[in-house]
Amino acid sequence: MAQGLIEVERKFVPGPGTEERLQELGGTLEHRVTFRDSYYDTPELSLMRADYWLRQREGSGWELKCPGAASVSGPHTEYTELTAEPSIVVQLCEVLGAVVPGAGVVAAVLGPLGLQLVASFVTKRSAWKLVLSGADGEERLLRVDLDTADFGYAVGEVEALVDKEAEVPAALEKIHHLSSLLGTPHPHTGPGMTWCLPPSCPSY
Repeated sequence: MAQGLIEVERKFVPGPGTEERLQELGGTLEHRVTFRDSYYDTPELSLMRADYWLRQREGSGWELKCPGAASVSGPHTEYTELTAEPSIVVQLCEVLGAVVPGAGVVAAVLGPLGLQLVASFVTKRSAWKLVLSGADGEERLLRVDLDTADFGYAVGEVEALVDKEAEVPAALEKIHHLSSLLGTPHPHTGPGMTWCLPPSCPSY
């Protein structure tokens, strides 16, 4: 699989005072944005059941989130993000056990791989960033997204991006520390991005 950054994330349930708490902790609001996400999978949800998430974001193109090594247990997830379409196609073929010769464009392989639209929704997001110091004195940039989907679900996410697996524990320590400072519980959902699928989806 083509290598990319490792995304370490922990989801939580935001409260009415979450933004104010982020400001108190030195967080900076980067932007507020509204966008549509469309997720693609087989009718059997073969990708999602294997914890792969193929998404087309309005204005941003395609992304495939692939499960990381998850070397540290806990209420968090690790993903490698692929955004280059040729790399996405290679990984999709590998996961689905198919061969599509000479195809390097995601839209061109949807039909041959049996992929179809399974969820599409609009999200309102406020994106924050802050630098948090850990017990070791090392600082790390954390990003916090507060999302509200058009089907009524709200979720927050604390995220750190690292280059290699060895950096995951330190990033995770900072993520957990910030989560405790925010005083917010994590949602009782399945792995990965199941929070963002409509309730009709079996993996919601």
